[in-house]
Amino acid sequence: MKPKIKMGIDFLMTVLMLSLMAYQITGQRLHEWFGSGMLVLFIMHNILNSRWYGSLLKGKYTPLRIMQTIINFGLLISMLCLGFSGIIMSRHVFAALPINGPMATARTMHMAASYWGFVLMGIHIGFHLAVVTGMFRRAAGGNSAPGPIKWFLRLAAFALAGYGAVCFVKADIVSYMFLKSQFVFFDFEKSAVSVLSEYAAMMGMWVFIGCYSAKGLRDVLLKGRSLKR
Repeated sequence: MKPKIKMGIDFLMTVLMLSLMAYQITGQRLHEWFGSGMLVLFIMHNILNSRWYGSLLKGKYTPLRIMQTIINFGLLISMLCLGFSGIIMSRHVFAALPINGPMATARTMHMAASYWGFVLMGIHIGFHLAVVTGMFRRAAGGNSAPGPIKWFLRLAAFALAGYGAVCFVKADIVSYMFLKSQFVFFDFEKSAVSVLSEYAAMMGMWVFIGCYSAKGLRDVLLKGRSLKR
């Protein structure tokens, strides 16, 4: 039951992240409620995975584990910054709370953390994609998909990642991540389907990068072990 709860929370967090990025569709009030839900789910996610924190000082750190740890802590910092800055800037959900802070700093922090969180969440999902697909395979009786279907799925993933890369560059996300631009440009003339599909493709690109980066690091680890034997 616990793995299913974890997967449900992770799925909801992914949906909420895509919705939060599409600010021009949701508007301020709904954006705040989605953000509050995201914060609650993130806290639940960390509670359910608290054993990971307890194992940080145990075992050997392989390149794969080092990369996972960096990504996880980067995502943690991004989410904490988002929660803190979001509460300070809140006009609806937390407006009644006696919380004051530097609005300009909070806005800058929120912008950078949102895009870093978006990218790191995609990579984080990619690093754990093998675990998710393994669970689905076991649920299907341990049968793997036929060869043609595997190749179709790989080509579809590659095409999605390519489209996501085009959208990522076109939206100039890097300038927001590194604060080269102080304001985010929202195209309010785009349809909801167009905006969400572009952000889904961008996240798919980072999931693709995370998945194959993890696979490459695992292959390096296996080759290293085989050479020692």
